[in-house]
Parts: sequence; C-alpha cells; structure tokens
Amino acid sequence: MLVAERQQKIVDLVNLRSSIRVSELSEIFSVTEETIRRDLEKLEKENKLRRSHGGAVSVQEKESEIDFSEREITNVLEKKVIAHEAVKRVENGDRIILDASTTAWYMAKILPNIPLTVITNSIKVAIELSKKDRIEVISTGGILLPKSLSYVGPLAERSLENYHVDKAFLSCKGIDLNSGLSDSNEWQALLKRKMIERSNKTFLMVDSSKFGYREFSHISTLDHVDEMIVDIKLPPHSQEKLKEKNIIVTTVDFVDKPAS
Repeated sequence: MLVAERQQKIVDLVNLRSSIRVSELSEIFSVTEETIRRDLEKLEKENKLRRSHGGAVSVQEKESEIDFSEREITNVLEKKVIAHEAVKRVENGDRIILDASTTAWYMAKILPNIPLTVITNSIKVAIELSKKDRIEVISTGGILLPKSLSYVGPLAERSLENYHVDKAFLSCKGIDLNSGLSDSNEWQALLKRKMIERSNKTFLMVDSSKFGYREFSHISTLDHVDEMIVDIKLPPHSQEKLKEKNIIVTTVDFVDKPAS
C-alpha cells in the first residue's frame, strides 16, 4: 500500500469512528507505531485530523444520527456475513427483537418465511418483513428519527414493556471491553437497553471496526451479551477477553456468505 493511500485510509477511519488509537492503526496497516505517528503528524499539519494522547480524533463535526443510506454502504460485506450467521439462530415459532441497525435490516431481508413474531423499531425492517406473510410484525411506534428511519423515545420504550421475547438481535456504535456497549444517540441507547431487558438471550451483531471505541451514550455492560457475532478481522486478543467474560464469540469470514 502506498503511503498516500494509507494516510487517506487513516483519515477515513478516524472520521468514521471519531477517534482511534495508534496501536490499533499499527495493527490494521501492519506498520510500526512510529510510522503511524509520523502519518498522524503530517495529517494534523494538513488539518485532516487532530492528534491526541495515544491516537487521533476527527476534526469533522459529528452527528448523533447517520443517514441510513450512508450506513447501508459502510462495511457492507462484514454486515452481510454477520446477518447470515445471525439468521441461523432463529427457530420456528421464535419471538424476537430486531433493532434499527443495517445488520438487522440485512437479517430481515433473508429471514425465512416461517412462523415468527418480530418486534422492531425500524421502518426499514418492518417494510422488509411485510413481504413475508407468516411473520407477525410489531412496531414499537414512538418518535421518528428521520435519518435512521427508526422510532425511539418513551412510547417506544413503554411498548416493549408489554412483551417478553426469546432473542434480541442488536448492534451498536461502540464496544469497549471494560465499559461495554455504547451508541452515539441517547434515545437509541435507552431503547437498546430496554430490548436487552425484555429478552431471554441477546445476540450482538457487530463488525470489528466498532471495537476499542466508546460512544456518548452507554447501553449496557458486556455481561448482558450472550453471543457476539463478528467478522474474522477481530484480533485474537479481543476474542480471548470476550470469552473470559463468558461470551460466546462467533467469527465469520467473507467466504461464509452464501451466493445470492
């Protein structure tokens, strides 16, 4: 990889995740930490990012909600293989929750048309499942967030209190091995917390780019996650730490995605 290409990818990563550590960039690009520090110094002089202690932060103004159309084209392969693996956890007659993540939407697209009850706060998921006549769809209702095409707020949270489900399939914006799951939007975080509370088992569907980052709003600790489905790029040491917390970790490779 050319130096200019690596530096542009560093800027893209920092803008996507708001902040990132030198050690992680070193691992991603297979170069020394000193090389990364030189890259960051150059990029800071060009006003493309700002160096921080141990890493770099974005200089872009961060929005709490990202357009669904933008999320739809971010880490697509990772999300699709994770969704295909997650669908294997769904059984005939299950009552499940799908959140408003793009991975949950990919899940909805490939769920078999079998007797299921699906509760969701996502308009996109509900529309996708409306094509399958054997699946009963329950929408939480609530305050509409136009960018994510999802419902949040007190009404959405109260609607979940009326139900108890077998499984929840969720994603999040950030995962820290110590503090747990987080999201950039406080309302989304509160609703995801309620989804976890109302489920027997929680499956977290995340691509490896979410690791090592803490977003503004806390969702829950990792103790509430039963299984994590993640792409194969998650470093082995992170997998081991998750297993130490009694979390089942399932990694999927791009070749695992069926042709479709």
